[in-house]
Amino acid sequence: MKVDSATSPDMAVLAAAADADKTKHVGGRIKAIRTARRISLRQLADMIGTTASFISQLERNLSGASASTLMRIAAALDLGINDLFEQTEGGFHKVLTRADRPLLPISHGCRKTLLSRRPIHEFEVYSGDFDVGGSTGNDAYTHGGKHEMFVVLKGTVELTLADERFVMNEGDSIEYATSTPHRTVNIGKTPAQVLWIIAPPTSGAAELNQYTSGQGSRPGAQK
Repeated sequence: MKVDSATSPDMAVLAAAADADKTKHVGGRIKAIRTARRISLRQLADMIGTTASFISQLERNLSGASASTLMRIAAALDLGINDLFEQTEGGFHKVLTRADRPLLPISHGCRKTLLSRRPIHEFEVYSGDFDVGGSTGNDAYTHGGKHEMFVVLKGTVELTLADERFVMNEGDSIEYATSTPHRTVNIGKTPAQVLWIIAPPTSGAAELNQYTSGQGSRPGAQK
């Protein structure tokens, strides 16, 4: 597989993978992700403009794929290109340690980490650590029209849902549509921690790629 590492970061990933002889694992990885997403061979082929026969041969390592084809497959499966080259030993069940949690750039006194391991399937889970007075931002936000559960693990927060406001303490939970404008702020005198559980997922590869791996070990260490 010939790639030009100067064209884009994704192409650089492909070049590195080719140099490391990781392409032999790609076929099985594509099949595992495709079947987990309940996407048929025909559906994936239609999404990237090829045939089911080609996808089948690729998954069985009977044929190769160009860099552009692999990038289209990754996009169709809502993945980053390096997700296709990740090798998971011992099956697909793997512990995500706190130290390895991907972290969103910290802002407004909120430190948000991703607990779900990519590729995300049926639901996604995030943890939020709030400094005193920290919030999810100055404005309420929405994301799609799915279902979200919000759980307070520690502290006291105020959750705004459209025109309603709820003061929530440790152990409290609430459910709402992700299309409802929502905002969280720590109104307590100590740090707070919450969980967001969303089903089905609303974050695509572009949003998930904002999280930096291996930054989740020290809550509150960065400002």
